[in-house]
Formats: sequence, C-alpha cells, structure tokens
Amino acid sequence: MTGVQIFGLKNSQATRAAERFFKERSIAIHFVDLKQKPMAPGEIKRFIDRFGLQHLIDKQAKSYEDAGLKYLKVTDTELLGRIERNPKLLLLPLVRSGKQISIGQDEEAWRAMLAQ
Repeated sequence: MTGVQIFGLKNSQATRAAERFFKERSIAIHFVDLKQKPMAPGEIKRFIDRFGLQHLIDKQAKSYEDAGLKYLKVTDTELLGRIERNPKLLLLPLVRSGKQISIGQDEEAWRAMLAQ
C-alpha cells in the first residue's frame, strides 16, 4: 500500500482517529483539510456514487441541525453547495486508497484497505 488520502477537518475527532490509525501502521497520509480546500467535484462524486449523497451527511452533527437540514427539503445541488461551504455536515473522515473508499470512523474498512 502506497498511502491514503484523508479528507476531513483538523479539529474532528474522527479525522484524527483515521490519521492515528494509518500513522501507527506506517502508512503515508495525504491529508486534505476541508476547511482550507473543498473537495474537487470528481472526488466527491466518487463517494456519492458509492454511498449516495444522503449517506455522506452526518445527521447527528450539531451543524446539520444548525443548518436547518432536519426540517428543510433541499435538492442534491443545494446540499452539495452547503457541504462545500460547511464541511462539518459530512460524515468525516472520507478516506480513499486507490479505488477503495470509506466514510466515517470505519476501522473495518481501513483494515480492508491495508489488506489490498
């Protein structure tokens, strides 16, 4: 395994857990802080195609409730715009290694990435 790409936020506990998981196993990490740089459209599309846009959203997050998304009906395009402006809406971290991807704090999926 050459390395992983982790999309997340520096102050996200789940993102730090992913970094720690791969660092402890001496895997090279390319970290993308979504607060500094939003995901490229092609990159987010990869996750949407695999999991669906609704599954990328952290419905338990305070930012989800603060954005009023619990009660609003928004189109996927509007939702993508909101995610770009507020990455805290995402179920972080988003991890990619080659063609394998995972969302959220999913050590089982991370182990599967290592096995490849």
